[in-house]
Amino acid sequence: MSLRCKKKELLRACCGNGRARLVFYTGNEREKGSAPVAFFYDDPSRTFNEYLLIPRYSGRGCTPDTVDLSAPLVKYRLADGDGDDGDGAPLRLNIPLTSAIMQAVSDDRMAVALAQEGGVSFIYGAQTVQDQAAMVARVKDHKAGFVRSDSNVRADATLADILAMKAESGHSTVAVTEDGTSQGRLVGIVTSRDYRVSRMDSATPVADFMTPLANLIYGRDGLTLSEANDLIWDHKLNALPIIDDGGRLTYFVFRKDYDSHKTHPNELLDAGKRFIVGAGVNTRDYTERIPALVDAGADILCIDSSEGYTEWQKDVLTWVRARYGDEVKIGAGNVVDRDGFRFLAEAGADFVKIGIGGGSICITREQKGIGRGQASAVIDVAAERARYLAETGVYVPLCSDGGIVYDYHMTLALAMGADFLMLGRYFARFDEAPSPRLNYNGAYVKEYWGEGSNRARNWQRYDSGGDAKLSFEEGVDSYVPYAGSLKENVDASLAKVRSTMSNCGVTSVEQLQRDAKLTLVSATSITEGGAHDVILRNESRSAR
Repeated sequence: MSLRCKKKELLRACCGNGRARLVFYTGNEREKGSAPVAFFYDDPSRTFNEYLLIPRYSGRGCTPDTVDLSAPLVKYRLADGDGDDGDGAPLRLNIPLTSAIMQAVSDDRMAVALAQEGGVSFIYGAQTVQDQAAMVARVKDHKAGFVRSDSNVRADATLADILAMKAESGHSTVAVTEDGTSQGRLVGIVTSRDYRVSRMDSATPVADFMTPLANLIYGRDGLTLSEANDLIWDHKLNALPIIDDGGRLTYFVFRKDYDSHKTHPNELLDAGKRFIVGAGVNTRDYTERIPALVDAGADILCIDSSEGYTEWQKDVLTWVRARYGDEVKIGAGNVVDRDGFRFLAEAGADFVKIGIGGGSICITREQKGIGRGQASAVIDVAAERARYLAETGVYVPLCSDGGIVYDYHMTLALAMGADFLMLGRYFARFDEAPSPRLNYNGAYVKEYWGEGSNRARNWQRYDSGGDAKLSFEEGVDSYVPYAGSLKENVDASLAKVRSTMSNCGVTSVEQLQRDAKLTLVSATSITEGGAHDVILRNESRSAR
């Protein structure tokens, strides 16, 4: 053997676990048996776009309306077949969707809207502990049908103030309170019926045209939604203010919400009929942030990090278990392989989040060269989850975070083993997302920026134990096409998921994971799968 070959020799041998092992060593290291070892995956890193589902037999009972999309949110012990019925997941989703822990996506308004549809928002943590806890508290305080007033003025405000507030919020009902706050003593309300812009001076004081409290029909704090709706219908009201014994405004109940609540059969509620809400935490200030979020009523927490296979995440999980036991539920991540899953599962994570670099605004892969195609990551982690289940009897749910471009990718992710999805760009397009709607080059858009961008500067998410700063960007600042309301879009997306599942002969996510048949597709077959060899009459056809 030549000297060059003695200094560096490459051996390739199958490891029996779907990976190939690359061994680099010098001749002397080979003799000592102390060669450093690197692993090389046989298969390329694949995305959802490279797979299709194969239809299976569908019987008469397997139709889209019979598909159940509920899924476990946290770990639980499965029945063992020997008389042990297991525990059942203490928290479940009614639809397998959660919104990302991002400033441009998940605030309290998004949390309420998504919980109404059966999913969960994880309110972003890149804000003060107090502000994040306040958002959580607002979600928990939001009674179904009872709305905190977000448009409030004092009686000495003017018509110009009312018009500016309406333009900003889009709401035509404004509460007039003594101190101008949402919980001040109510003195009247203003609706669009109380003024005419063409006939009034914009400097007219609100006190001159508001409907005063003495002329209002109102409800007392503590009445039920049914009782409030009876007052609305009996008195032909559009809005019913609710006040406490001190005359302070607590809520509004709106006529328009009556039918709305009839259209939310999947609302995700806790035992007290309050919306379920999650929150993101980091590995720096968790000893302060987590207690505040728990006190505010957060139902589920998640460690927000671009890379979760770390000692810092284990420290957080260990601290939570030591202080709260299993009472506080907390997920961890992100990971992209079986080793990362095993580490977090054994550390006590209630669910494990999968995905590095697959988000539309994430540039971690090109900046740092780490990550994995989302399909490959989900498949690998799901295989390890199955082994962990066989060993322990504990089922740890998987959350696929990133890589969703088309609606059918949702079904693929579920078929590959994910129990639910975390979506950023998808939800950022909707009315309920925190960012404003803008007109950009003649089209309506919403702002959408990554947590690793200079705009967000959420350095805690990318913390590797170094300085408390963002050393370089791992996200971009962008726009996404405006798509309208959350409900309309979620309904359309899940209609496709249900239809696909019925084509696959299954009626639950669990059955899909067990019985799905998937195939890799070539670049040519991807082209074949869309419209081709024709001139489209409508170029605005949605690609989502």
